Amino acid sequence: MAFERIPVSILTGFLGAGKSTLLNRLLKDPDMADAAIIINEFGDVSIDHLLVESSGDGIIELAEGCLCCTVRGELVDTLAELMDGIQTGRLKPVKRVVIETTGLADPAPVMQSIMGNPVIAQNFMLNGVITVVDAVNGASTLDHHEEALKQVAVADRLVLTKRKLASADAVAALASRLGNLNPRAAVEDGDQETWSAAVLLDNGLYDFASKSADVSRWLGEEAAHDKDHHHGDHHHHDHGHHDHHHDHHHHHHDVNRHNASIRSFSIMHDRPIDPMAIEMFVDLLRSAHGEKLLRMKAIVALSDNLDRPLVLHGVQSIFHPPQRLQAWPDPQDRRTRMVLITKDLSEDFVKDLFAAFTGTATIDRPDRQAMTDNPLAVPGLTF
Repeated sequence: MAFERIPVSILTGFLGAGKSTLLNRLLKDPDMADAAIIINEFGDVSIDHLLVESSGDGIIELAEGCLCCTVRGELVDTLAELMDGIQTGRLKPVKRVVIETTGLADPAPVMQSIMGNPVIAQNFMLNGVITVVDAVNGASTLDHHEEALKQVAVADRLVLTKRKLASADAVAALASRLGNLNPRAAVEDGDQETWSAAVLLDNGLYDFASKSADVSRWLGEEAAHDKDHHHGDHHHHDHGHHDHHHDHHHHHHDVNRHNASIRSFSIMHDRPIDPMAIEMFVDLLRSAHGEKLLRMKAIVALSDNLDRPLVLHGVQSIFHPPQRLQAWPDPQDRRTRMVLITKDLSEDFVKDLFAAFTGTATIDRPDRQAMTDNPLAVPGLTF
């Protein structure tokens, strides 16, 4: 029987947000009996490990420092050892892995460890990022800590804790701010006692219940629609028309009034795309602006095989090996859909770059031939 990759969920959030409390409650779900938990501490004292009630063989602890930097290599080693133990029978099989990061962690390197290492990517797949936000201190944390902003921006799901300790106005203001910063993430009530592992952790492309790809959930389209972020994504072909809508949809572009440099936007395209065109678009974007590309998800209609869409998933310059789905999840919707979260990278620049490679010609925009002949012709692109 072919081996199926094990889904990995990253549980992150700033110091004191309530990650360990959430994990303790999550471990009470019987579905977590077959999970491996990787707990990370900052410093030498493994306090979080002592707070986790179920500390059997499934818990693998890293205690040398911040997961995203000093022990990044050890995370890869730990996942490799876990896989080796399962395949050789030394460890019982696990159905999922949960990594709890330190509150100081930028989640990007953790995601890259899973997506960018060929051996790890062959055996594990990123199943989503869950970020815990403290309702009492969350606004102040977002104001003063860049890591907290990134944790919220790249999340697939947000958990708002300590709501009962904050005023209703403070909770509403923070929820609005989170929605502006990340309109595509579902928001959960972190004060609830009972949690479903599947509901909280399964945020990836693959729906384990239906055994099929759930593109709409993965791209966060339902959450974005619920928050009324129906801005000009549908008008991406026509930038003149799209630009007229900036004032009406100001939340889309000013995604966080305290940090407008981080933004989330999407691109949709109705026609099949040449595989080489999408490859060059992604290569230019990640090679020249990788540090500004916090996260990118896409399902792409390719001209060489209209029935098998391409799935792309990247964090900064690191991309998961591209994969072709066997078929379109929704045969009635075969559009290319792309969601990007960027920092200090203009939405118009990215859309112009995409349009140039896909042949959507407008005035004052270089076409694909001009860029391949002279990449310096791309406005804003530097080497």
